[in-house]
Amino acid sequence: MLRHNLHRVNLPLLLNSLIILLYAGSIQAETLQQAWQQAIEHNYRLKSAEAQTLSSQQQLDSAQGQRLPQLTIGGSYTQLSETPSAKTQIAGRTATFNMSEPSSGNAKALVTMPVFTSGRISHTIESAKANLAATRQQQAVSLQAIKQRVAQAYIDVLRAESGVKVAQSHADSLKSHAQDVNNLYAQGMVARNDKLAASVELADAEQQVVQAKNTLDIMRAQYNQLLVRDLTAQVTVSTDFPEAPVGTLEELTQQALKVRPEISLLTQQMTSFEQRAKSVKATLLPQIAINGGYKYQENRYQAFEGMWQVGVGMDWKLFDGSTRHQGDALATQALALKQQLNDVTTRIALQVRQAWLNVQETQKRLKVTQQAIKQAKENLKVTTNRYQQGLSTNTDVLKAEELRTTTHNNYNTAYFDHQQARINLRWAVGIL
Repeated sequence: MLRHNLHRVNLPLLLNSLIILLYAGSIQAETLQQAWQQAIEHNYRLKSAEAQTLSSQQQLDSAQGQRLPQLTIGGSYTQLSETPSAKTQIAGRTATFNMSEPSSGNAKALVTMPVFTSGRISHTIESAKANLAATRQQQAVSLQAIKQRVAQAYIDVLRAESGVKVAQSHADSLKSHAQDVNNLYAQGMVARNDKLAASVELADAEQQVVQAKNTLDIMRAQYNQLLVRDLTAQVTVSTDFPEAPVGTLEELTQQALKVRPEISLLTQQMTSFEQRAKSVKATLLPQIAINGGYKYQENRYQAFEGMWQVGVGMDWKLFDGSTRHQGDALATQALALKQQLNDVTTRIALQVRQAWLNVQETQKRLKVTQQAIKQAKENLKVTTNRYQQGLSTNTDVLKAEELRTTTHNNYNTAYFDHQQARINLRWAVGIL
């Protein structure tokens, strides 16, 4: 009987434990790495970049296909109103004889293969290869940009959550103070003005809580939008962040100039334009190709209706008023990209320097604000005790509470600015 009762008691407990475990698993905090993965899998901008890369691969395949033989198959059927005939004089008399049938068909199968193009095809292929490499680097640039935006939104959610906690703590503290003032007022120990002032400050703190919660809802919606999720989806994020890159400013700058995809992107684009310019100008030089195949012409008056053929052809544009200018235009675009590359190089060095300095600055702010929180908390405690003993004013308590709230806000700002600076430094170096 006792064993039976134990089973009856433990079964509901077991079910409750399972429910708690399942619920805890469902609200497990999302890491920044998981957020990045979610954005990478569903972001529309990245999908567009992937499509551009696929298009560039097809262009390269097309350029390489120019080296392969071209097989052409054709045929036709012709019906004439009269039978083609030839007229001549034989022994002083006019004579005619048929040359072909009034209706006939023909067919052909020809193979053409370039053997010498003055570099036109090879330059086209090299241009396509560089363009493919450029689009892949553009995809990498888009990936880094999306990850940086997601990290920003991720930090903004945590920043807003901390803002709600500070605002709520401020309201709770003022609520406790208002109760103390009411008790003292009921005992006739403080003026009515203290009671009114405490009530006004509490009402202001409560509306700050409402504002903070609204900001948090907006930050969560923006975060969900970047991850291509329902804007109202539950958001629970972790406070784990990747470490900042290690090294001196000079070392990190050199690393960025080697790793950042923007530099490789412009370099490959410049190479692509240079190769395209050479390819266009090569069309002005001799183009030699061989061809061969089989032709069939239906004609019973012809000795051989089907014949094999082989030949060599050459084209050489001795004068063309536009091709050379097209090549010069492409070469000029390559020079323009070179100037952009110089600008991007200096801009990257500036980004690394700014991010590195921000990491140092926010780290110092963190140490200062941590100490200020302890001091402000102790100051509020002392001021509140003095007020309860009639040794300080209500204004002193409110100022002490405002100072405590300010130090917490300053610490949160410094902490999340520091995390953002570390993320920005990783992005600037090219390892986000």
